[in-house]
Formats: sequence, structure tokens, C-alpha cells
Amino acid sequence: MRIQGILFDKDGTLVDFFATWIPAYRAAAKAAGDLAGRPGMASRLLRLSGYDPETGELDPSSLLAGGTTGEICDLWCALLGRAGDRLLRARLHETMDMHASAHPVPVGAGLPGVFARLGARDLALGMATMDSEAVARVTADSLELADRLDFLCGYDSGHGAKPGPGMVLAFCSAVGIAPDRVMVVGDTERDARMARAAGAGLAVGVLSGATPGNRLAPLCDRVVEDVFALESDWTALVS
Repeated sequence: MRIQGILFDKDGTLVDFFATWIPAYRAAAKAAGDLAGRPGMASRLLRLSGYDPETGELDPSSLLAGGTTGEICDLWCALLGRAGDRLLRARLHETMDMHASAHPVPVGAGLPGVFARLGARDLALGMATMDSEAVARVTADSLELADRLDFLCGYDSGHGAKPGPGMVLAFCSAVGIAPDRVMVVGDTERDARMARAAGAGLAVGVLSGATPGNRLAPLCDRVVEDVFALESDWTALVS
């Protein structure tokens, strides 16, 4: 199989999900309770959306693990009895975005070098995230990956959301390759299902994010420790 492009998820794949997003979710949940006049609601909001702030456990199928920031804000507004409150939703979204974009933590050292060497193989490289496009662009700059990306999109870029096929198909259209020549790399079931829906050539799961291997394996062609394995195990992955 000749892979001509790789479409990466962002959080949990390129960005350390727990180090980057859990502090952002905590800050936004506190802001949500305070703004709604219910300051004791922060822990409840986190639990009902998939994260236990006391044990640190995250449900890999929850909105906090794989949903869009917009979906999370909508849920929290509803739980606070403020469904449809656009101002509150905007403030929560802004708080999440501010924290996540200000403190992105990479999954490991050396990501720019890996991207440079993958690009040197004449591979088109893209990023598709359930985060907003604006935050994704700031993150790509922070991780020193922006110049290596041929495509970037978020849930609000107009290509739909995971697990629909739109992000993969938009990447293919942007770089001029067929879906069966694309490797999709991500840490969630939504990433793998997106790959399948689009007819991607390979769905590769990484164990650096929120989803355990026993949940990724049935949906993926390959499961590896992290994105660094793409370079070290390239021949085995694409054979």
C-alpha cells in the first residue's frame, strides 16, 4: 500500500491531552458555575461530562475525551439550566480556548523533527481536530508544526465533525490524493470511525491519549504507542 498523506488528530495524538486539556476543563467548569451563580457545580459538570476530578479518571467515550468544545459548552449550559444562553456559552468556550492555547504540552520532544522527516518522504501532512480551528492554528504554531502542515481543520471549519468523513475528504481535496492513500492517526474511537467512514487506507491508533488499546484495536488497522512510532516502524505500518 502506498500511503501519500497522513492526517493527524491533535489532542492525545500530538498534544498531551491530560496535561493540556484537564486544566482547561477545570478552569472552564469553575467559570461556568460562577457565571451561572452556582459555584458548587464545577465538580458535577466535570463528572457528568466524563471526568472524575477526585480520581482523575476519564471516560474515553465521553464528550470531554472526544467531543467538540462546542458540544461540551452546550451540555454544561443545559446542566446549569441555561440552555440557549449564547453569552454563557461564548464565555465558556473562550475560557477553554484561552487555557488550551496558552499551555499546549506536546506528547514528547522532537515532534518538529518527526514531521520534517515524514514530509521529506513526500507525504502530505494534515491536522484534524474536534477543537476549534483557531486554537488548532495557535497550537500548531506553539508546537512548531505549522510550517510542516499542508492542511488544518477544526470542528468549525465547515467539514463536519468526527466520526463523519468530511475532515478526511477535505484533506484529500486540499492535497490532491485519494482517501485510500491516507493514513489517519488518532487516539479515539471517533478518529478510527472517521477513517473508516472516509475509506482511508489505514487507521492507526495511538496509546498516548484517552483511549485504551483494547478499545482502539477492533477499529484500527494498527495500534502504536505514539506518533514517534510512525517514523521508527514505518515499513511495518504500511506493509
